[in-house]
Amino acid sequence: MRWLKGLILAIILLAVLLIGILFAVNNQQALPLNLIWIELPAASLSVWLLAALACGVLLGMLAMTGVYLRLRTLLTRAQRHNQQQRKELDRLRIQEMKELP
Repeated sequence: MRWLKGLILAIILLAVLLIGILFAVNNQQALPLNLIWIELPAASLSVWLLAALACGVLLGMLAMTGVYLRLRTLLTRAQRHNQQQRKELDRLRIQEMKELP
């Protein structure tokens, strides 16, 4: 089953790579990018679109960092609380066994 998952993933990655290559080949028009306050030099449309995608991915990851850290902290607290509860349960079980005649 694991090899099937790997095969499907490899096929999907190969298809995405092929589509990306076709996208880059079909969008070779060079055009400058005007960002209101600065005009960037002319580059192909595919370069600008892929750069925008990369910037969006990085900004999304940066935005999710706060949520990730908060959830990681909550998980650590919950694990610590769970460990304390297990110790308390073990202590009570031992105490109950000692009280039995």
